[in-house]
Amino acid sequence: MTSITIYHNPRCGTSRNTLAMIRNSGMEPEIIEYLKTPPQRETLVALIAATGRPVIDAVRSKEALFTALNLGAPGVTDEQLIDAMVQHPILINRPIVVTPLGTRLCRPSEAVLDILPQPQQGAFTKEDGEVVVDANGQRAARLTSNVLHRARWIVGAP
Repeated sequence: MTSITIYHNPRCGTSRNTLAMIRNSGMEPEIIEYLKTPPQRETLVALIAATGRPVIDAVRSKEALFTALNLGAPGVTDEQLIDAMVQHPILINRPIVVTPLGTRLCRPSEAVLDILPQPQQGAFTKEDGEVVVDANGQRAARLTSNVLHRARWIVGAP
């Protein structure tokens, strides 16, 4: 069986949607609620490195604590950011998913589709109503609000 791990926060809609898409592929991941079981520093460093993204992308800059700790100030180092995430796991951006095909910070949640070893088993709609996967298990086309507005205007819909 293929192993998948999700560093998950059940209070986060993006994390819940990501977990649901993993399950929609027929897989049951190992779920690590990182606020209850924070990763060790070495694990966090390895996860961030595996994503191929800068350390700052792994930090929740919208958290009040980010501002309170002045983590956006010029000169703040990657080491300082990692130290802050280790001390305050709420600062870890989520969800992070690890599969045999790669590691991703799944923001947006559908980024998980790029690293799932199994295809989607059917349709998937996010909690907010956005269709991500159609009934055939294929990615749905994303419509921008402008395109959607024009389409509604053409068919006379409100």
